[in-house]
Amino acid sequence: MGLDTQLDDKMQQLLASARHAAENSYSPYSGFRVGAALRLSNGETVTGTNVENVSYGLTICAERSALVRAVSHFGPKIRVLAVAVANLNNAPSPPCGACRQVLAEFAGPDTPIAFPTADGTCVMNFADVLPMAFEMKPR
Repeated sequence: MGLDTQLDDKMQQLLASARHAAENSYSPYSGFRVGAALRLSNGETVTGTNVENVSYGLTICAERSALVRAVSHFGPKIRVLAVAVANLNNAPSPPCGACRQVLAEFAGPDTPIAFPTADGTCVMNFADVLPMAFEMKPR
């Protein structure tokens, strides 16, 4: 996978959902408007957007926002089958390290992740986005 100008219909729909979520971004400090959409193992699509805080450290990214919403609605056994990230600022927006590690709890190594780069939309397998995830079996 990599830079992909021919995204399949499901990924295009997921990206459209991510763009729609980004419209609700609360980003008064950075103006960096990001949305994420997750396709879940139960067939549902869940979205999230970034919510900033004046302290920045308490800001939550779109990917984690969507994941928390997915677990809140469908429980901890839910799995992520695909991820799409959109940025209304036309800026590269791969998931940050914290989002990658949190997604590692619910995404498999072959889960596709689409995100904007300087050259267009990139689609990568999760294992390539986070090749050395910290892992531990839950109790």
